[in-house]
Amino acid sequence: MTLTNTRERYGSLSVALHWLMLVLLAAVYACIEFRGLFPKDTPERELMKTLHFMLGLSVFLLVWLRLLLRVTRPTPRILPTPPAWQTGLAHLVHWMLYGLMIGLPLAGWTVLSAADKPIPFYGFELPALVPPDKELARTVKGWHEWFATLGYWLIGLHALAGLYHHYVRKDNTLLRMLPSKD
Repeated sequence: MTLTNTRERYGSLSVALHWLMLVLLAAVYACIEFRGLFPKDTPERELMKTLHFMLGLSVFLLVWLRLLLRVTRPTPRILPTPPAWQTGLAHLVHWMLYGLMIGLPLAGWTVLSAADKPIPFYGFELPALVPPDKELARTVKGWHEWFATLGYWLIGLHALAGLYHHYVRKDNTLLRMLPSKD
């Protein structure tokens, strides 16, 4: 497998980033869901929230590398070629996922900033994006939660589409993004 994309399949860098992002996103969602297992103001609950913030910001950083690869490298062909409406829907879902991987971490960073809370990032504290504003924090938190729920659906749709293409259409959509056996 080559490092960069070819017309036949994604390169090892794109494949690794794709699956790393899946693991990070699963961890981001798991942390915020699991925080509810712990009482408020306990170290365990705070750890889940801190991990949620740091992993979310890791997604934010890595998505820029994915976008750079997306716009500078060829996209492997899908064979046989799917109908135009499927290709259009796939592009829409991909760009919505990219939008969420940028927008959700920025929204979370804004919530912490507006709530006048520290923004932890692996031993560092990031600067606030906005001045303290409790009403802004509540509003953006609501958007963050709504779009995060949309993220569940988009990730699920993306995964189902990959399985549909592999098992029903029997094309190479999923195979292009799987690690190579070479």
